[in-house]
Amino acid sequence: MTTAPTSFTSPERHGLGDAIRTWWEGLPRVMQWLVGVPLIILIALLPVINPPLITTTATNFGVVMATFAMTALIAIGLNVVVGQTGLLDLGYVGFYAVGAYVVALLTSPSSPLWGSTDHGFFSGPWAWLACVPLAIIITGITGVILGTPTLRVRGDYLAIVTLGFGEIVRLLADNLTDVTNGATGLQSVLYPEIGRSADSPGGVFSTANNTSSLNYGVWWYWFGIAAVIIVLIVIGNLERSRVGRSWVAIREDEDAAEIMGVPTFKYKLWAFVIGAGIGGLSGAFYAGQVQYVDPTAFTVINSMLFLCAVVLGGQGNKLGVIAGAFIIIYLPARVQGISVGGEALSEYKYLFFGIALVVLMIFRPQGLFPARARLITFGRQVYAAIRRTPKRATPTEEAAA
Repeated sequence: MTTAPTSFTSPERHGLGDAIRTWWEGLPRVMQWLVGVPLIILIALLPVINPPLITTTATNFGVVMATFAMTALIAIGLNVVVGQTGLLDLGYVGFYAVGAYVVALLTSPSSPLWGSTDHGFFSGPWAWLACVPLAIIITGITGVILGTPTLRVRGDYLAIVTLGFGEIVRLLADNLTDVTNGATGLQSVLYPEIGRSADSPGGVFSTANNTSSLNYGVWWYWFGIAAVIIVLIVIGNLERSRVGRSWVAIREDEDAAEIMGVPTFKYKLWAFVIGAGIGGLSGAFYAGQVQYVDPTAFTVINSMLFLCAVVLGGQGNKLGVIAGAFIIIYLPARVQGISVGGEALSEYKYLFFGIALVVLMIFRPQGLFPARARLITFGRQVYAAIRRTPKRATPTEEAAA
């Protein structure tokens, strides 16, 4: 008598996040779109609806969400380097600064590069949009310049080198007064001058558009969501390609990957350049949204905060790091009106996030929404096959066998 075939059981679930992800990955691609599109629309409408339980009171909710969208771009770019490739980058804020300064130097009337307030094409209403691809390209070139000599070192050594890079960029911006205006900064940085009207003569993206429910923060939030979706599609396709599989191999064991024929230096440089380009894009968003750029926005502590978003959300999980970006931006804004000992509770955010990281490293080192370690290219089909439970043989069928 032969025994009944061993049945496949569904993988064990370890929490709400795993249960949601298991349900989501079991849906066909068409159903994912049917569920995902309304969800994205709902998220986009949050600063218009202003739900009473989550709306910030001391800060405009639309501006907070615009900052979150910009930080989500930073987290996705840093996740390519840290989460997907396993390279510890402590100076990612340097790429963010390069992208912001490219836009500011080309469009600000106070830029020392031009010698006058007329910048030709870069003084027009489409100047910001024209500067965005330039910011991405120049920041990507900066990633090549930094990565070519430094990616041959690993671990702590790479972390120290990248940390130095971030500080070098900030110090150059602070001391090259003939180029960057130094600590004075660059004012009146241009932005997309779209939707001009009598109520908004500067357009919907102008900081002067702050009286209606659809203020400039809401428009920048929508613009940021569109950029995040495009970047997610590009990064998702890379993950399912040879490039993404090489990143995973390097992250898990660089020596083994190199022995198996993966050109590790090439793909690490790819990750650095792609991450740098996304950082430059987020810097361009920062310059256009704030319309003022100075060195104080690009400190090491901000770089640590961006890394905190990746670690909290879950390294290697794109949606997880977006959730981490939301946490580090939304929570301080939510408690900004609360005072403790004469100080706003939001001023203690670095203390709270430091404690949260310590607790997380003890109880859940993989982050709140960890990446699933499974096949990338054919993961959906393999996962569905594993979950499928064959029909158990009846006693009569067992006896016949």
